[in-house]
Amino acid sequence: MIEEKQASTYSGYLAIPVLLALTLVTPVAVAVLPVLLKIPMIIFGLLVLVCWIGFFMVAPNQGRVLQLFGKYVGSERNEGLRWANPLYMKAKVSLRVRNFESGTLKVNDSSGNPIDIAAVVVWKVVDTAEALFEVDDYENYVQIQSEAALRNLATTHPYDSHDDDGTDFCLRSNPEEVADLLKTEVQNRLSKAGVEVIEARISHLAYAPEIASAMLQRQQASAIVAARKKIVEGAVGMVDLAL
Repeated sequence: MIEEKQASTYSGYLAIPVLLALTLVTPVAVAVLPVLLKIPMIIFGLLVLVCWIGFFMVAPNQGRVLQLFGKYVGSERNEGLRWANPLYMKAKVSLRVRNFESGTLKVNDSSGNPIDIAAVVVWKVVDTAEALFEVDDYENYVQIQSEAALRNLATTHPYDSHDDDGTDFCLRSNPEEVADLLKTEVQNRLSKAGVEVIEARISHLAYAPEIASAMLQRQQASAIVAARKKIVEGAVGMVDLAL
């Protein structure tokens, strides 16, 4: 596993005067030096010009991943103008917080009822090397794995409680617990991609249209049964008190 490490870079504000001085001095040296030294000085001047390519900018909440001929050499997070080996390839990686909202997925809950469910995942990159080198496309990876985690959560828990008192754990009645489970599930899948999940919540939850009417009638019937049960329990209690 490739983990992020600090690259060897330098402040661009210090490198500018140095390169500028070398760029100005080289033509003068070529003009005054003997013929035998002109060619080495010309080569040196060309190298100085190539060094100007080594400048790059790092924006706030942005990282640069540096590679030399395909080998990872480090990452740079210090914002501002920087200078590094001009042969380095410098890939940008955003460290900003991002939102991903899944599409509405149709799945069967643990009771076999078809439901429509969607979620919002708030995430950010915390390891630039893992994000670029451990997975092919980390943004697409976040989307696919988030939806896979959401499907797994929906299929392993019921949409609604089957108890009259509603004490069973279910997707509809336990939003905070469901959010914690979803966040943990998504984080476990995304940790290898250098991604931290800040928050994950259900944004849409409903029975599928084809059974919505029938399930509404079932909920109404359950509510009536529960109400009658309370009435009976109250009447029994009053009788006990009278006796």
